[in-house]
Amino acid sequence: MSLTIGVDVGGTKVAAGVVDDDGAIVEKVRRPTPSTDPEETAHVIAEVVELLKGKYPDVSAVGLGTAGFVDEDRSTVLFAPNLAWRDEPIKKKVEGLVGLPVVVENDGNATAWGEARYGAGRGQDFMVCITLGTGIGGGIIVDGELNRGRFGIGAEFGHFRVVPDGRRCGCGNRGCWEQYASGNALVHEARDLARVAPAMAGRLLDLAEGSPERIHGPQITQAAREGDAAALECFDSVARWTGQGLADLSAILDPGAFVIGGGLSDAGDLLLEPIREAFQAALTGRGHRPLPDIRIAELGPAAGIVGAADLARI
Repeated sequence: MSLTIGVDVGGTKVAAGVVDDDGAIVEKVRRPTPSTDPEETAHVIAEVVELLKGKYPDVSAVGLGTAGFVDEDRSTVLFAPNLAWRDEPIKKKVEGLVGLPVVVENDGNATAWGEARYGAGRGQDFMVCITLGTGIGGGIIVDGELNRGRFGIGAEFGHFRVVPDGRRCGCGNRGCWEQYASGNALVHEARDLARVAPAMAGRLLDLAEGSPERIHGPQITQAAREGDAAALECFDSVARWTGQGLADLSAILDPGAFVIGGGLSDAGDLLLEPIREAFQAALTGRGHRPLPDIRIAELGPAAGIVGAADLARI
């Protein structure tokens, strides 16, 4: 059985795992990300790889999944705002530090690949994965292959614009989809509601010790599962935007399935059912075309590690 290491590099944490060829994580470690220091970030990645390699000396390669634009050679991170990486030759740096072959991939692509190989996308020859986390990422699988676009930076779904001159986005534009359909969007809705209608948002404020600024995703999910009307309204807003965006993607790509991953997908049917309803209401030619399946991802937060590790085998 072959072993590879997958590393999920985020703005706040570096999570790494040894993965076997059945997609199972044998062991996992994590460290904080020194996100403002590119050199130190490379050393933290090397540290977790060396720790795992010391326990599993048969490891043959490393896959790095990272937010941002990765070049077509899967070696350089062209732009990663949360990591201060600009034209960062991370493959060369990490290979020099750990002495193993390294493949670099966008984290949304890595997640999509993990779900296609070992999760909710198994058996799908044309699948689109959407990750609803802090923002929106994703990947496209066509005929069992990862479609990265001509220059390697495709499937940046979160940054197609849905509201002209809308909310400001970290990418530099305004009105991007992820500003209305993501974990951050859910929190934005809940905090806004708590400020302007505190009586309606009583349960959310109770869970947040009375402060709108202390409302976060877990409290909103808890209140929604309790049937709280304010929390359910926030989920409905995000689900409506998500469903409408999926309908637009379906008009462009026509996939057989959408797999919804990322932290927000933990809400399950609280999110999935209203997404399906909004999707069907917004789909062009509805009633006269096959509907893609819309399902929740199966691998959870491990998908990026599993996908990156598996891509390192290819």
